[in-house]
Amino acid sequence: MSDTTIDTTTRASTLQQARLPRWAPLGLAAASIAAGVGIGTAAGMGNPFQMGLIAALLFVILSYGVTAAVEGGRQAKNQLATSLVWLCFLIAVVPLLSLIWETINRGKTVLDGYFLSHSMDGVQTILPGGGAYHAILGTLEQVGIATLIAAPIGLLTAIYLVEYGRGRLAKAVTFFVDVMTGIPSIVAGLFILSFWIIILGFGYSGFAGAMALAILMMPIVVRSTEEMLKLVPDELREASLALGVPKWRTILKVVLPTSIGGITTGVMLAVARIAGESAPIVLLVFGSQAINGNPFEGAQSSLPYYIYEQWQLGNEASFDRAWAAALALIAFVMILNLVARGIARWKAPKTGR
Repeated sequence: MSDTTIDTTTRASTLQQARLPRWAPLGLAAASIAAGVGIGTAAGMGNPFQMGLIAALLFVILSYGVTAAVEGGRQAKNQLATSLVWLCFLIAVVPLLSLIWETINRGKTVLDGYFLSHSMDGVQTILPGGGAYHAILGTLEQVGIATLIAAPIGLLTAIYLVEYGRGRLAKAVTFFVDVMTGIPSIVAGLFILSFWIIILGFGYSGFAGAMALAILMMPIVVRSTEEMLKLVPDELREASLALGVPKWRTILKVVLPTSIGGITTGVMLAVARIAGESAPIVLLVFGSQAINGNPFEGAQSSLPYYIYEQWQLGNEASFDRAWAAALALIAFVMILNLVARGIARWKAPKTGR
């Protein structure tokens, strides 16, 4: 056998390395769960979360040890990093799933057609009955008005920053948008309370709450729209301008249609963000047990305020109504997110083969 053949054979043998079967992670996970349950039971732990943490720790140790023994130290380090990423993901997801499960389990008891179509007008709060129709109507009107106020202002601000913004004014606008992004919701409520109700003398209404929600929504719309406009290739703008098209028409006919999917998604996510705000609503809407379809006059309710109000009553019937309203609010936000994803996929640029 020649030296070349021996060298090739040696090189091939060094490249070959033992590998764990594809089902090994599942097997290790099952063994870790069984061991975690056994250790937790023997130690008298009745909390499944504690057993889950033990099982997760055992899975990280077992996967690292088995991988190191079979595949070597380099693959073991890779497996350790992968296991830690999965562990952090599960730790983040478990509270969310627990929250959703608890809300569904507690809210489904009274969430039905009657609850969604009746108000609390004339209902004794310590007795079962009543509904959240007035709160749902208030939420839809307040969020809708806030969107009509915030979406155009945010869109035009983002267009200015991306297409025209240069110099100190653009930097100042960017700075204040960043500041408004982190502003507490109660501050927006206090601002509208002092300006709209105390100084100008208007009363509590759904419109006052909508203005506070618009303040919270605007920076989100500006940021999301700005990022979507930046993703539009400059070649499209330059091609349009080279044909003699004015810049405003280029923005209207080229830039916005190209990014409309992402802009719509950002607006919908901003709507979902403000739908659950309670602090400015408590300050400005003032709450009402009856149906008030006029957001510009008189006190009005909303789902976040309704949940807060029912929980404050402190009896079993009000607790059930609060959980049902929370489930309805989660469903509303989830529907908005699904609509946003659908619009983003529908309006996504088509790619060729």
